[in-house]
Amino acid sequence: MRRCIFSLLLIFPPVPESIVVFGAGYRWDALAQARWLDRCAMHYWGDIDTHGFAILNQLRRHFHAVSSILMDRLTFDAYADSWGVEASPLTADLQRLTFEEGRLYDDLRHQRLRPGVYLRLEQEHIGYVAVKRALRQIIV
Repeated sequence: MRRCIFSLLLIFPPVPESIVVFGAGYRWDALAQARWLDRCAMHYWGDIDTHGFAILNQLRRHFHAVSSILMDRLTFDAYADSWGVEASPLTADLQRLTFEEGRLYDDLRHQRLRPGVYLRLEQEHIGYVAVKRALRQIIV
């Protein structure tokens, strides 16, 4: 099965039979007509913040089986020294997140991790070794 990995990274390790879509943000509607993507194992990697989860939620409106990588609590906590503040957070309910994604999204949007602060982790702060490890786990 072909693999489609969506990321904002400028440098991405080689992954056989894969493509990387760079920096689409909220513009997934442009890819909705590309029905051939339904035949791909799709993985999304965005910033760990309210907008990153909202983009994942939007992407799943078109491609239900997409999974996230490196958008979990373990990754977020591992890079606590790189946390930033999200200037314009979202607070809407998102219906297409997994249980674990939803828990982290709720912690971020309700400021549970640091009261009074909307925290975020930009993907650029995640180490290259962690990226390669995550990719090895999804490649079969």
